Amino acid sequence: MKLLQDLLYRVPLEATVGSLKIPVNALAFDSRKVEQGGVFIALKGTLVNGHDFLDAAIAKGAVALVVEQLPTTPNPNVVWVQTSDTHQALGLMAANYYDNPAAQLQLVGVTGTNGKTSVASLLFALLKKCGYTTGLISTIAIEYGTVRETSSHTTPDPLSLNKHLKAMLAAGVTHCFMEVSSHGIAQGRIAGLQFAGGIFTNLTHDHLDYHGSFSNYRDVKKQFFDALPKASFALTNKDDKNGLFMLQNTAAKKHTYALKNYADFSTQILESQFQGMLLKIQDAEVWTPLVGGFNAYNLLAVYACTQLLGLEHLETLQQLSTLTTIDGRFQTFESPEKVIVIVDYAHTPDALKNVLQTINAIRTKNENLITVIGCGGNRDVEKRPLMGNIAVQLSDKVIFTSDNPRDENPRAIIKAMLAGVAPEDHKKTLKVTDRKEAITVAHHMSKPQDVILIAGKGHEAYQLIKGERIPFDDFQIAKTIFSNKA
Repeated sequence: MKLLQDLLYRVPLEATVGSLKIPVNALAFDSRKVEQGGVFIALKGTLVNGHDFLDAAIAKGAVALVVEQLPTTPNPNVVWVQTSDTHQALGLMAANYYDNPAAQLQLVGVTGTNGKTSVASLLFALLKKCGYTTGLISTIAIEYGTVRETSSHTTPDPLSLNKHLKAMLAAGVTHCFMEVSSHGIAQGRIAGLQFAGGIFTNLTHDHLDYHGSFSNYRDVKKQFFDALPKASFALTNKDDKNGLFMLQNTAAKKHTYALKNYADFSTQILESQFQGMLLKIQDAEVWTPLVGGFNAYNLLAVYACTQLLGLEHLETLQQLSTLTTIDGRFQTFESPEKVIVIVDYAHTPDALKNVLQTINAIRTKNENLITVIGCGGNRDVEKRPLMGNIAVQLSDKVIFTSDNPRDENPRAIIKAMLAGVAPEDHKKTLKVTDRKEAITVAHHMSKPQDVILIAGKGHEAYQLIKGERIPFDDFQIAKTIFSNKA
């Protein structure tokens, strides 16, 4: 039981009605989850406005309501708190409610368009190998101790987030690595968290359906670094044109990493094949089973972060070489017919281009590269023709198919992707709406030594179609099909 005034610490207040010295026992931003004696924080969402459910929250037993606009005649039986941004208020109140667990951890946030999951997951795995008790909050899972929960959001809501951080402390966790999404920043989900460091991977075309423009998307990412405290570190990819922009106004200690430019931390790819790469990191050669330039960046970011956290140089390099592929990130297998199959989460133009360029740099060109790809429905429509063009330009054959169409017609999404394909390249394409059938067609088209890329869904074990979450795992389905069991 805590006093409302204590939960409001650092929340900028515009007006209050009633005493703030009342005890409260829970927080909720969903009126259906309000508990007797709790506080309801009314959020304005894209589809639902929490201010429409104030009476429902009171009926459920709320003793206080946090709002952006006070009603004309506030109910005198509850306490009213007005603030300009209830999303930020929820983050701050959640941190206060759970006794600010982030401040007691070495919490490192990873943001950028591509690479967030890989960098956070690889850091989690590496520190575990070095003997640390670590936590992970990622697109794939929330993991610490004996807990492993599948994630529903890249960055969880503030109540779930702080609850897990509190539980991590109880489990003895010292370091936690979490993905920080642009949605999470914009919606105040990380408000109130104290970060020991932040990592920027890259910035490319994505989420413009939500942010409206690339500059808005970029500026939201920058807010994360702007808010870092002086005692923390800010590590950025200097090869990305927005890398140094992220550091402009941060109070944190600034550090850079790069493959192409002079930076505090650097690496070179000495050798690359489908089985792995030989890297030169800070004058030391390291073999890794991970593949591709994008993974060289990811591993360099991981190495740099460990050094900023104070880990020993040689032990870090030794453990770095033992790290393996993250589920759905350039995840490969070879079929009985000697066809190489690659499943990758690439769902942005830049990520798709990176994966296809990596494959083309390794293969001999005597084999075919067949790409199976779609785009998600109810999401950024501008990237569809871009991805269609990239897929066709960098593949021998492309099978356009469904990928989480949600409420849209998958045929319409495929048509939008084909709009980016030049007329003379249409002969390289096929349209197979059913995703399993598309993978089966790729199998039938392939011959020994060919490479099949199945892109867009990666680790996801479902398809989102008309409000239904239908089980579908690219990797497992492909293994079955390419093992001649389908």
